[in-house]
Amino acid sequence: MSELVESHPFKPFLPADAKLLMLGTFPPAEKRWCMRFYYPNYINDMWRIFGICFFGDKNHFVLEQEKRFDLERIIPFLEDKGIALFDTATRIRRTRDNASDKDLEIVEPTDIDALLRQIPKCSAVVTAGQLATDVFCSHYGVEGPKVGGYVPFSLDGRELRLYRMPSSSRAYPMKCERKAELYDVVFKYLKL
Repeated sequence: MSELVESHPFKPFLPADAKLLMLGTFPPAEKRWCMRFYYPNYINDMWRIFGICFFGDKNHFVLEQEKRFDLERIIPFLEDKGIALFDTATRIRRTRDNASDKDLEIVEPTDIDALLRQIPKCSAVVTAGQLATDVFCSHYGVEGPKVGGYVPFSLDGRELRLYRMPSSSRAYPMKCERKAELYDVVFKYLKL
């Protein structure tokens, strides 16, 4: 087991008018990145899911020849739609040399309340993956919803929804197109 404690490499991405906060667990090790932003692993399907849901094109944000994602398109898109991104862990230790949730030890969970207070128009949170969902539900004292479902929760008298979505990792056994159908439920609810 590694003794190295990693701090989150990215600042929270919090557009002022964000309606949705998406939370994973923690980014993969830098050697797996194709860009310096969330969901940086080229074989992760998150940006393909967004491409399907919003543009009907799995490769909308993919630069296939360069094997990377088009960050110059992603950031303005997220700002325009009001989609915030961060993770449920701010500091972790990897128990094995991979990005699998089962091999992450959370040393410092994220202050999710502080994130949500910075985006007062946010009315829904998506957790992508089981560990992110477990961390979130434990913090708010709510029962974890089934994949594709949601549970209500509140913060400072504000009513919000937590949606549990499938992991965008290819290790999660579901086709990208099916994952996109589930994510699209949230996007339609928020009228994004």
